[in-house]
Amino acid sequence: MIYHNSNLSPASSARSRSAVPHASTFGMEKEMKKHSAILPALVAVLWALSVTHSGAAAADKPNILYILTDDLGYGDVQCLNPDRCKIPTPNIDRFASQGMTFTDAHAATSVCTPTRYGVMTGRYCWRTKLQSGVVVYGGPTINAERKTVPSFLRDQGYHTAGFGKWHLGVSYQLPGSDKVDTRHVSNMPIGARIVDGPVERGFDHFYHLLLFGNKWTMTEDTKVVHDLKLHELLPRLVERGKDFIAQRADSDQPFFMYWAPPVPHIPLAPTPEWRGKSKIGIYGDYVMQMDAAIGELLAALDEHGLADNTLVIVTSDNGTAPYPPINTHVLEKKGHYASAQYRGYKSDIYEGGHRIPFFARWPGKIKAGSVTDQLTCLNDLFATVADLTGAELEEDWAEDSVSILPMLLKQEAVDRGPVVHHSLRGRFAVRSGKWKLVFGPGSGGWSQPKDKEALEDKTLPLMQLYDLEADPAEQTNLQDKYPEVVEEMTKVMESLISRGRSTPGPDLENDKWSRIVLMKDKREP
Repeated sequence: MIYHNSNLSPASSARSRSAVPHASTFGMEKEMKKHSAILPALVAVLWALSVTHSGAAAADKPNILYILTDDLGYGDVQCLNPDRCKIPTPNIDRFASQGMTFTDAHAATSVCTPTRYGVMTGRYCWRTKLQSGVVVYGGPTINAERKTVPSFLRDQGYHTAGFGKWHLGVSYQLPGSDKVDTRHVSNMPIGARIVDGPVERGFDHFYHLLLFGNKWTMTEDTKVVHDLKLHELLPRLVERGKDFIAQRADSDQPFFMYWAPPVPHIPLAPTPEWRGKSKIGIYGDYVMQMDAAIGELLAALDEHGLADNTLVIVTSDNGTAPYPPINTHVLEKKGHYASAQYRGYKSDIYEGGHRIPFFARWPGKIKAGSVTDQLTCLNDLFATVADLTGAELEEDWAEDSVSILPMLLKQEAVDRGPVVHHSLRGRFAVRSGKWKLVFGPGSGGWSQPKDKEALEDKTLPLMQLYDLEADPAEQTNLQDKYPEVVEEMTKVMESLISRGRSTPGPDLENDKWSRIVLMKDKREP
């Protein structure tokens, strides 16, 4: 057989996105082995199974701390890359030993904004008008009527707060003006008012950053409040995060804290005491300072007696950036491989672009020191917290999100269904089981072969198929050897696009202004 049909099936009922038991539970394993190809894609995607809800009782809601680092590669963490990581990360390593490590976790896209859209909404960003690239300055990416993780959790009685990078667009008013604008955000002075930003998308409080030249301009909820020097930002975010934890210590209300420092993204700005610590350059220094910052937040949970009732997730929005002053080729000469054994970096459709560190801890609930190769995507946060709180999802919420709670609490495999990968330049790939099909001949980003050069090189096929079990470095294209896999996975991807969702439920519409082109690279005969 090529792969289990269950790998391409929906993971749960339409309203409760908890995982189905492993396929063998249904006595299907022997039957599936008789097949030489997967089920037709449309049937696979429409197949929904009734399940028993696995969420926590509504009265027993834990706090949630979600730490989303910025451009931290899979190989930048010692415990994930022990032989070829030259940056000490003692706090993340210790955290990993206290909970569960995911070795096959992925950002929805290999760059910032689309991934953050998926984290907040449980939906792929390519279903919107943002088909490639990121939001630099502009209006909100998330529609006002769309349910988000913070707005959902607020409905469940949570206090919601964010600290750091939003990067999903805002609207604002200048001091003394009633005009709402989305342009020229880089000119916003202190005193300007945010009228359509993270607070309007579900956060009770958000300390938000904007980068203007050689400084950070900070907003507090809906006001632009002050400037910070570059090296002052990370310590300030730690301070604000610790203050928030202290404030919530005596409250009976659970909290959702989204801590998203723009680190180790450029501009690289470690404080003076961290410079030179890593021995491999300023990037390593900044990663070390970020690791220490995470350690401080975890210590604050301990100090205030909140650790045992707090689910903490530590992850990254995409792989390491290869460009100056990080210069991954220089780091590799020093023995540090920021993508570990995987190909590519931030921006790419290859694994190094979107396979990211992912760790979860909940003392007494998640088995300490556990490791899983469960396939998951950062979009899965939404369905997971819904399952965690015992709440149901509406049919048009979180349409690309599946709960991983059974894996976290019971180490039960989740038949998640396919995961879609997306690159900086808008190239697609679809992953199911061991197979990954890339819809294009190049990297989709900055790595070689770039899309234009790959298209001009007629020795390169227009599609790439990799067996990630046998070939995790994606060196051998098998598209000509397994045409039936290419055909069936193409059908699956087409269905995932046309149905407007990758989970069970009624078909939905992609945003009306979006035009989703699966194959962007075509050659003249």
